[in-house]
Amino acid sequence: MILLLPSCVLGQYSYGTTGLLHMPTADMQKDKTFLFGGSFLNKNMTPSPQWNYDTYNYYVNITFFPWLEISYDLTLNQGKPGKYWPKRTWGKFVNQDRQFGARFRLWKEGWYYDWTPQVVFGTNDPGSHERNGGGKIIIDDDHNTNHYTRFFLAATKHLTFEGVGEIGAHVALIYSREDNNYFTRPAFGANFELQLLETDKWQKWVNGLNLMGEFDGEGINVGASYKIWRDNINVIAELHECKYFSGGIYFKLHLR
Repeated sequence: MILLLPSCVLGQYSYGTTGLLHMPTADMQKDKTFLFGGSFLNKNMTPSPQWNYDTYNYYVNITFFPWLEISYDLTLNQGKPGKYWPKRTWGKFVNQDRQFGARFRLWKEGWYYDWTPQVVFGTNDPGSHERNGGGKIIIDDDHNTNHYTRFFLAATKHLTFEGVGEIGAHVALIYSREDNNYFTRPAFGANFELQLLETDKWQKWVNGLNLMGEFDGEGINVGASYKIWRDNINVIAELHECKYFSGGIYFKLHLR
């Protein structure tokens, strides 16, 4: 039996938001869901030239309403040779970059017709103050200190096979203003979460494994997440460009 049911996958651990690995999707968490987590980030998946070294991040994320998700992500910075960093800080994590993110659901999956996908508009690190002062909020990376800036429109559709698992298909249009990496491109990906009938112990252990693959507008990434304990403790791992490892852990609480 084939069912059409929504599910949600937290990925995008470099942004602290819901999605696949690096590309956004239209998945939304349940209303009043609170998330917090942290990750190891390979230097090849962080904005360059700000991070030319492996780093870490941590984040909080809350879905205030079924149609609104807000995130706050902090990525650790090392001191580097130059006028801003004393020599004693070089190569040490002494600062952190901050970024906000927001996602708005424009259309719910299955509204009016079963075949309609869910549609979400979102942004990460949309703007910050000018480097030269004045307090003006801008998105031009030549004059400010935001490094993860992007805007996106994403659509997602799920297909559930009872007793087997669920497939999610995702497409997005991304307008990127990340450091020295400006582009407007499509992205697409898919995930498959195992939901086997639990007639034996091994089926119980593999349920919650979620396999993911994507083209994020720049390259192909593969990875997986796994629910260690129900949906409250989850781990996620990625091979960025199919070769650079990053991964993390996040905790999920439903506040009602």
